[in-house]
Amino acid sequence: MAQSLRSWLGGCLLVSALGMVPPPENVRMNSVNFKNILQWESPAFPKGNLTFTAQYQSYRKFQDICTSTVLTECDFSSLSKYGDHTLRVRAQFEDEHSDWINITFCPVDDTIIGPPRIQVEALANSLHMRFLAPKIKNEPETWTMRNIYNSWTYHVQYWKNGSDEKFPVTGQYDFEVLRNLESHTTYCVQVRGFLPDRNKTGEWSEPVCEQTTADETTPSWVVAGVLGASVCAALLLLIGCFVLLRCVYKKAKHAIPPRNSLPQHLKERPLSPEQPLLT
Repeated sequence: MAQSLRSWLGGCLLVSALGMVPPPENVRMNSVNFKNILQWESPAFPKGNLTFTAQYQSYRKFQDICTSTVLTECDFSSLSKYGDHTLRVRAQFEDEHSDWINITFCPVDDTIIGPPRIQVEALANSLHMRFLAPKIKNEPETWTMRNIYNSWTYHVQYWKNGSDEKFPVTGQYDFEVLRNLESHTTYCVQVRGFLPDRNKTGEWSEPVCEQTTADETTPSWVVAGVLGASVCAALLLLIGCFVLLRCVYKKAKHAIPPRNSLPQHLKERPLSPEQPLLT
């Protein structure tokens, strides 16, 4: 402790004597699901409060992301997900500034895969699970990490509540069923993303525990899906019938002449006052 205090005081005296602004310390990237936050620590500086500027290199030219901020972090989530990026940050005080501290960051390689969400429904001797891959910062609402990584799979592990023995399962789809379980027994499940081609694993979700039942019924989300599909099919059928009837009506309207209309040859032939209309 005393040694650390002496080092800190020595640094302050050196900075004060030379008038230098010390650079940011412990610069690192904290990236989860492409939410890229560059973080650092403010160095000891006796003259006053420091501000910071953070940049990234774009086509051999550095662009500001955060300028003269008092915060010790900067959001770089707008970076392209592919390729290596050079980021840098420096400290400033009045008209003086420190040297730049550079780091290299490749989002698609370096970002941490956050935990998926999981929905579990317990039935007789089985657990029906639905997985929701993590969403991505600065992308459309429907985009998830699965849209970025083609080899995306799920690692699932489950266990009886209170037991230390865990059973692994690997799946490629957003739905999975654990069968042949004991009825009236509470099981816990958690899931994480896995990229086989990169040998990269994500963070585990929080465990979800459900008790199996005695009766086998259809999972609620399957019922909801079938009901939604049925409603859509009925709506499309009604629209199709309406369009068909409208087309038939238009064709029939043009094919059948009005009741009181004259034949075409009588319209074209002038009649004299003495000539009867019909002979």
